[in-house]
Amino acid sequence: MNDWLGEKASQTAGWHGPQRESGETVGHQSGRMIMQILEGARHHDYDRSMDNGGVYTNEELQHMRRVVSYCRRHLAQEQRNTGDVNSREYQSLKNWGHDS
Repeated sequence: MNDWLGEKASQTAGWHGPQRESGETVGHQSGRMIMQILEGARHHDYDRSMDNGGVYTNEELQHMRRVVSYCRRHLAQEQRNTGDVNSREYQSLKNWGHDS
């Protein structure tokens, strides 16, 4: 995913939001946060139980839920489209961590 986030297509695919001063798309920022969560998980002995045990921060849990919601919603839309891997919709989904 890090390789994908470094590509120009990744950096330009998606919505920039109403007040994005950085110029980064919402999905690209999400991808960077996913990588931070994964990198943190690699360095800790995470308890994968349902009660979380304080392993992930509330911000990380909220972001993971947001990612799942985004992917579900946009996968339904993508299936109605051509399924073109070069489409901005497909590339935006990849930014959010989905690689179908």
